[in-house]
Formats: sequence, structure tokens, C-alpha cells
Amino acid sequence: MHPMEMLVMAARRQRTPSPVEGALVRLLALVAKGVQPNRMAREVDAIVAEWRGNAEADPLEIRERIDALREQVAAGVEDAAEQVSDADQSEPAAVKQAGLTLAALVATRDAAARALATP
Repeated sequence: MHPMEMLVMAARRQRTPSPVEGALVRLLALVAKGVQPNRMAREVDAIVAEWRGNAEADPLEIRERIDALREQVAAGVEDAAEQVSDADQSEPAAVKQAGLTLAALVATRDAAARALATP
């Protein structure tokens, strides 16, 4: 199973998705479309800005959301890296797609880590 599919399935398990699950679904839909890594980073920034912009939001809860998002995406990065290494080198399109997915997930993880480091 593709790492994105596993993350989407995990995000859909609950009936009322948490903000983190909603963010994962949103981000993974972009990954599936082949969005460039810099666009993925901007999307993380937008999600975090939405969370922080909520006047009723508890800053500790927001940090926990960001950390949970980063952890989930980091797991996806590990899976995607494994798929890149396992990709059949005789199929350039598959290798390229796996690499693009990995790059998008790395940018997403890194953006979440930067947001976590920003108060």
C-alpha cells in the first residue's frame, strides 16, 4: 500500500476528523496531485496560520497539533524513502513519481518542523 493511502486511511478512521487528520487529508490530496515541494511547504504554513489564527485556540494545543502533523508526515517520509529505494530502476516514470512524492513529503515535514520551532 502506498504511504499516502495509509495516511489517508488513518485520517478517515474516525467519524469526526481531528484538525490534524483534516490537515493530513488536505496535504495528501496535494501530494497525490503532484504538487511541488515549495507549494507543500506553503500549504503547511497556511494550515498552521489557520490554527494559530483561531482566537479561542490554546497555544499548547496548537503546538501539539503541529507536532502530531510533523510526526505523521515523518512516518510517511520514511515509507516514501523506502519506496524510492525499492523502485524498479527500469521504470523511469515510477522512479520519478516516487522521488516527487518523497520530495513533497520531506518539504511538508520540514515546514511542520519549522512551524513547531516558531512560537
